[in-house]
Amino acid sequence: MANTADRVTRVAADLMDSAAAEGARQSRSAKQQLDHWARVGRAVSSQQTAARRRVEAALSGDLELRELSVEEGAVFNAEIAAAVEEKLAGSHYGTLLAERGITTVALDENGDIVEHRPDGSSIVLTAKRRTPRRRKVTGADPTR
Repeated sequence: MANTADRVTRVAADLMDSAAAEGARQSRSAKQQLDHWARVGRAVSSQQTAARRRVEAALSGDLELRELSVEEGAVFNAEIAAAVEEKLAGSHYGTLLAERGITTVALDENGDIVEHRPDGSSIVLTAKRRTPRRRKVTGADPTR
């Protein structure tokens, strides 16, 4: 394999964390582990075997999931999980909901609940802390 120069790219934090953990088990750096996964994924994705065609048919809805083997089902699930993660990473639900006039709430970096309003304003919601009430003692003799 030809030695090629690396290119600077951004990688999802969860992938980097997983690569670091798996890389440590495999005596690879996080970068080496990401490279390994990418090469394995490229090889699997480029295979036009009958099994790969069956997975692609299931992904497009042309084949029932129950007709996949266990191994094909695992590949199908991995493809779906990757597609969902990619869509979620590029989605801005707060913006979409604000455009629809919907107020949302989220946790900020301090763990406080923040209300985000459709007009673009935000407010930190604080719970009013009440002082605990004294319990009434019933049926007891207060002189004891």
